[in-house]
Amino acid sequence: MLVERFSENPLIRPCDVPPSRDDYEVVGAFNPAATIFNDEILLLLRVAERPKDKADDEQVSPILNPETGELEHFRLKNDDPRITDIPDSRSFYVNGEMMLTSISHLRIARSKDGVHFTVDPAPAVFPELAYETYGLEDPRITKIDNLFYITYKVVSQTGICTGLLTTDDFVHFQRHGIIFCPENIDVVLFPEKIGGKFWALTRPVPRYLGPRGIWIASSPDAVHWGQHAPLVLPAEGTFHDGKTGGSCVPIKTDAGWLKIYHGSDIDDRYSLAAVLLDLDDPTKVIARADKPLMEPEMPYELEGFYGNVVFSCGAVEKDDEIIIYYGASDEYTAGAKTTISKILSTLSHNCL
Repeated sequence: MLVERFSENPLIRPCDVPPSRDDYEVVGAFNPAATIFNDEILLLLRVAERPKDKADDEQVSPILNPETGELEHFRLKNDDPRITDIPDSRSFYVNGEMMLTSISHLRIARSKDGVHFTVDPAPAVFPELAYETYGLEDPRITKIDNLFYITYKVVSQTGICTGLLTTDDFVHFQRHGIIFCPENIDVVLFPEKIGGKFWALTRPVPRYLGPRGIWIASSPDAVHWGQHAPLVLPAEGTFHDGKTGGSCVPIKTDAGWLKIYHGSDIDDRYSLAAVLLDLDDPTKVIARADKPLMEPEMPYELEGFYGNVVFSCGAVEKDDEIIIYYGASDEYTAGAKTTISKILSTLSHNCL
């Protein structure tokens, strides 16, 4: 067994999270970043919520008005000719433009044992700015020296970008703006400088040419990025022949940087896998997964807000084990434990 799922899964359900306002309901608490702070495991959850009063025959999109700071509701009946598609419960299209049916913020959950979590009653980071009008999603936390760097997906009418937050106490968060423009997501920072530079794994989304896969970039200050290059791309005929993207913060091992990533197939089934990168030059791939580390198997992974998904944004090392926290079906937060040796056993030099 490569991973052992916690018997308590799902660890956090939407019903465990109080909504940010009384007239909203939480529909997802998932894709959490993870770190250890003050002897606690902290998860920074993506909390998706929507208005309670949505009728069955309509679509509603909650949108932040950055000038007033209030959420406004865009509503259309399902038979309105302006609706050009309703692909699933997450979105609908108006005259070809995507609208989201929920809006997400970031919320902290705390645990001493890594299994039983207490969710904070209020958001840690809520949409505020013009580039956050559709919400904040899928954070990753990297500790470098004594500062925590949080990359997160910001969504608005102008596109899907990656923003950067920093904190040293998980009470006060400083925004550093957009660090990758549309559409470049799944950004994960390495936990130390390499060659005097910050390094990040990214996922640009080409529209016309090129696969959707993991790239790498470097920066002098974690804000201004360059030297972009493809790194781990989808492999035809495999469990990740659709797309690949960065998941957890790379783990430093004697063998190299061990990186857990997510991959989806052409049917949009999401699994987790691993790759090993050179310690001194992370642009070099040493070995790559020839089989998934983890696939959707349990009912809470197969069915939910968007089924057939295991999607991780964070892992921690605890008691010689790696605890992977992951989003299941775009609805729940779940956990599984494994070891570095088990992750390494999924890698092959022949898959380069």
